[in-house]
Amino acid sequence: MLEFGPSLTSIPLWCSSGLVVVWLGLVLATAEGLYRRRHLNPEFSRKIVHIGTGNVILIAWGLGIPAWIGIAAAIVAGFAALLSYWLPLLPGVNSIGRQSLGTFFYAVSIGVLIAAFWQTSPYYTALGILIMTWGDGCAALVGMRFGRHRYRVLGMTKSVEGTSAMFVISYLISQFVLLASGANWTELILVSLLVATVATLLESFSTLGLDNLTVPVGSATLAFYLQSSLLSGW
Repeated sequence: MLEFGPSLTSIPLWCSSGLVVVWLGLVLATAEGLYRRRHLNPEFSRKIVHIGTGNVILIAWGLGIPAWIGIAAAIVAGFAALLSYWLPLLPGVNSIGRQSLGTFFYAVSIGVLIAAFWQTSPYYTALGILIMTWGDGCAALVGMRFGRHRYRVLGMTKSVEGTSAMFVISYLISQFVLLASGANWTELILVSLLVATVATLLESFSTLGLDNLTVPVGSATLAFYLQSSLLSGW
């Protein structure tokens, strides 16, 4: 299992929390700056935030940020996301030309995963959030840039290229996080394949931004139960 030494976890709470805030501020400022000054496609600026803010879970994990701070931050972010649908707080994030509660569900999923796993098994929190941020984010970007083979699901237009990217990224992230958790090779391969498959299906069939909730929570929960089953011999 991945352990962080005292040089990281002994950093004062105010300092480690400040580093998290600085990172989030840089991500948001970059996305908004590109949107306003470079007239970047809102979907691209949204994905910068989508991927960039998700990486904060690795910083929080490494610095030993307490669960209560993560949950409180998720609650504040959730309220801010709801407010931004009516007020132009973050036009580069929410001006995507379609009805979606994705930003709100993003915050909710982080709070749920921190509450469920952070104290005892933070790698499941990291796994779910990173699959949501990198898997879903890269799927959208690949689909926009390289998507040639389109299909429709529940009124949504998807691409084979984007869906494939979701599966590959989800598999690689699962491998990385499960390796850090001390999983053996059977768990690494089997659990990663199943988690990537389910995450890809959830991303394909979730509407109105609900994939930002179903993908991370579903992926983390599935990984938890699969590893528990393998450890107990099914």
